[in-house]
Amino acid sequence: MTTPRSRAALPALLLALLSVSCEKKAPPASMPPPEVSVVKVIEKDVPLTGEWVATLDGYVNAQIQPQVAGYLVKQNYREGSAVRQGDVLFEIDPRPFQAALDLAQGQLAQARGQLAQASVQLDLAEINVKRDTPLAAATAIPQSQLDTDLQARAQAQALVQTARAAIESARANVEQAQLNLGFTHVRSLIDGVAGIAQTQIGNLVSPSATLTTVSQVNPIKAYFPISEQEYLQVARSLAPGGDWLRAGTRIPLRLTLADGSLFPHPGRIVFVDRQVDSQTGAIRVVGAFPNPGNLLRPGQFGRVSAVTGTARRALLVPQRSVSELQGRYQVALVGAGNKVSIRTVTTGSRIGPLWIISSGLQPGDLVISEGVSKVRDGATVNPTPGPAPDSP
Repeated sequence: MTTPRSRAALPALLLALLSVSCEKKAPPASMPPPEVSVVKVIEKDVPLTGEWVATLDGYVNAQIQPQVAGYLVKQNYREGSAVRQGDVLFEIDPRPFQAALDLAQGQLAQARGQLAQASVQLDLAEINVKRDTPLAAATAIPQSQLDTDLQARAQAQALVQTARAAIESARANVEQAQLNLGFTHVRSLIDGVAGIAQTQIGNLVSPSATLTTVSQVNPIKAYFPISEQEYLQVARSLAPGGDWLRAGTRIPLRLTLADGSLFPHPGRIVFVDRQVDSQTGAIRVVGAFPNPGNLLRPGQFGRVSAVTGTARRALLVPQRSVSELQGRYQVALVGAGNKVSIRTVTTGSRIGPLWIISSGLQPGDLVISEGVSKVRDGATVNPTPGPAPDSP
């Protein structure tokens, strides 16, 4: 049973239900096309750069070894410090060698005395022979006396020769003793940085022992392997006949350190190994870098880069424009009517922030650089010019 009040509220309820029904049946509003940034495909000649892992080593590494055996009595350098050629690094007990020198000098003096004595005897024998020769010829004296004079002269000459040989032997002994005494001061053979001492004061050392190592680190060498293909590419592009050993000195090298910083001094190629490693297919190249301040040390690692050739009329796009899907590389293009076309491309080398596209694009094509994840093939977009990519 309806009351007057319920009959009055019924039209309002029907109106509300009708309004809700109409709202549910209204079609949804269309979404605006997504905004994307686009850039043109660049065509230009670009240098191709190779990068390789390098190991640094001293330009010269001299192992410091004693030349005489003895007890080590002194270390004259600070480990890790710079030393000059000829600096005394270690001292060996000199007393046995000083005694040997004194003995050799005494023997030399004795031999010289013997030579002086023999020379006097020879002079006297010469006088006797000169005096008695005419007398014997005139039968004023017996021939036997002249024969005795001649025999005495021969003996004196033999004594002189023996004394002279003894002097030469004694002089050689003195020179050797002087060298051995000098060798008790173990000196640096080169200018460089001296390493940690490998023995302690008081140890008995021999010529086979290594006391320390001095490395010349300015310049410093960098060893890095390159592939056979890269070697051939560089050799053919730089020197007729592929003689990289001559052209290599003109190839500037750049060194990136372990912390990612670029070493400020460019290097040069010193030499290329004589053969390709049959196991790795790589050939070892050695570069040299100036090292003022000795910042670089042997054993450090870095990345060496160098220009290996030139890509003529290469097509370049930003690396962020390229996406990878199941091993295939794709680029989103914007064509007529702002329609998106997903294009499969073949990629080449990366040049800084850009990527060389070997096939799949044409110069002047518009590729999406920002917003690639928001589009699909055939979709309509709202393209806006993006910032021009940095030139390589």
